[in-house]
Amino acid sequence: MIHLFTHNDLDGVGCGILAKIAFKEKVTVSYNSVGSLNYQVADYLEHSMANDEVYITDLSVHEENAKKLDKLFDQGSKVQFIDHHKSALHLNDFAWAKVQVEYDDGRLTSATSLYYEYLEEIGLIEANKALNEFVELIRQYDTWEWDKNQNFRAKRLNDLLYMMSIEEFETRMLTKLSSGTNFSFDDLEDQLLNIEEKKMEKYLRRKKREILQKQVGEYWVGIVFAESFLSELGNELGKENPHLDYIAMINMGSRRISLRTIHDDVDVSEVASKFEGGGHAKASGCNLTEKAYKLFVAESFPLEPLKSDAPKNVFNIKESPNGVLYDSKSKGILFLTPKENGAWEIENKEKPLNKSFLNFKDAEKYIKRNYAAWLVKDEEYVSFLIENIRRLRSN
Repeated sequence: MIHLFTHNDLDGVGCGILAKIAFKEKVTVSYNSVGSLNYQVADYLEHSMANDEVYITDLSVHEENAKKLDKLFDQGSKVQFIDHHKSALHLNDFAWAKVQVEYDDGRLTSATSLYYEYLEEIGLIEANKALNEFVELIRQYDTWEWDKNQNFRAKRLNDLLYMMSIEEFETRMLTKLSSGTNFSFDDLEDQLLNIEEKKMEKYLRRKKREILQKQVGEYWVGIVFAESFLSELGNELGKENPHLDYIAMINMGSRRISLRTIHDDVDVSEVASKFEGGGHAKASGCNLTEKAYKLFVAESFPLEPLKSDAPKNVFNIKESPNGVLYDSKSKGILFLTPKENGAWEIENKEKPLNKSFLNFKDAEKYIKRNYAAWLVKDEEYVSFLIENIRRLRSN
């Protein structure tokens, strides 16, 4: 008996599809959430046979299961663990585990790409053009490399998975991959994806108006309650609010928190590890534990959503040499003015704050974090300049 335990996201499902190509009807694939894996593996190990083969991809096992798998391996059974999350690197201490976060050329790995290479190396799968494209699309999506490369085919592949059941997605992918030619979407899939993209755009617009912000530990966090399009939403909210260290998207139904960051100096997998979770440096998830509920839900409930910056300004734009105008509920009008050597100062009610900043980014970060300020529209900016032109010139 051959059994694969894998994640129920695109990267995990990619591993399941590869297993079905390699082992055909001999393999049983179990798709698991982060929270259910260890229960499923423990149950399997209680009933496993000496000649069983077990593969685990894209999800990490806890210490107790790792010891049981090691015992099974020592007894001569086939055990292979393949993952790419930094939080699983300690499992490399076992002979049956391979955890690799990135390739020698600096590209980030995915479970699908590692499992593909493993199956090809031992002769259980034969590479072809369609498989190569399929695996690379999954790798780019899972590592968020698609956004940097603007490879929207990778994103559309993920969207397609969440528009149907895993079984239907598997069937469609296995049919496509059996041809060995270029990997592509058919007309029906393209139509469905176009509809889904419009639905997503509407959902993101609504959620952008609901984001809260608060300090959690050393980080400033954007908090939003969301159940859909989490990767896209986290990325969009991060880009629109770069003063926030990371975005926390809370799904009350599943009692999970998805964490995303656009910053290289923030590792959300370390944040997730504090709440029974893990993942990548820029994309992780964790359980909504009692402690997490207090920090991210209970304490944020009284807060008001952030107001968005005016989107279509021509004059009141960031880093304008004429100054940049913001408004806030707690402090009122805030005017950022450039000084010599690239420094910026903040004026409030015609009086400068007792702070100076090395650059515009730091000044804006300060007022957005401390006063939840927002960039006002051109009309208000022009009126402000007209009313204060003499005073500003004298400064």
